Amino acid sequence: MRTMVKEHVKITPGIGGGKPRIAGHRIRVMDIVVWHNKLGWSPDEIVSQFPQLTLADVYAALTYYWDHKKEIEAEIRRSEEAEAKARSRHPSKLMEKLEEKRSEVLSGRAYSKRRC
Repeated sequence: MRTMVKEHVKITPGIGGGKPRIAGHRIRVMDIVVWHNKLGWSPDEIVSQFPQLTLADVYAALTYYWDHKKEIEAEIRRSEEAEAKARSRHPSKLMEKLEEKRSEVLSGRAYSKRRC
């Protein structure tokens, strides 16, 4: 079983940040785990979104995850924390404009309710 996973999951310094990834691709094991566990995608849905992957690739990544759960979960947390820091340092201009519009709409509703 471990040999089968090794055929599909590789760790190569300089590729994918040296994180476990699908052999021949830059898709990391943690990416598949996020799609499966956090977005709720089935292995078939992952393959339909990324047809360069096989079901065997996805199942091997999930098997690797269960064999290295603490390590992969820590990688996911670090990645989410880095993303949150980047978002706080560089807020989205689109999100700011959407929030302004939302505030305008809400204040307009509040104003029209008071007038009635």
